[in-house]
Amino acid sequence: MTKSVQVLSLLLLSSPFYPLVALSLPPADDPPEEVLRSEIITDARSPIDGKPLTAAEYAELQSEIQQGQPVQPQLSPKVRKTIGLLRLRRFIKTFFPFIPLK
Repeated sequence: MTKSVQVLSLLLLSSPFYPLVALSLPPADDPPEEVLRSEIITDARSPIDGKPLTAAEYAELQSEIQQGQPVQPQLSPKVRKTIGLLRLRRFIKTFFPFIPLK
């Protein structure tokens, strides 16, 4: 009985000194995050319809989107005046927030 107690106590006392296996490390064949961040992306998806595009097509689409066509909506004069007054009100409220404009 004392022999088994001695062996058990020896195992319990010496167990903290054994190197523990690092279970939280990624697999060895997994590329590091630094490599993945510096990887050049050569494929993309269209922001319009989600279709896969090459890098050249994506760049061309982005330039077309940025250029765009100036849109001048057809509004009635009354709506234009209302929008102008709302913009004026917002401008005044930024400098004089204590004035009660309704």
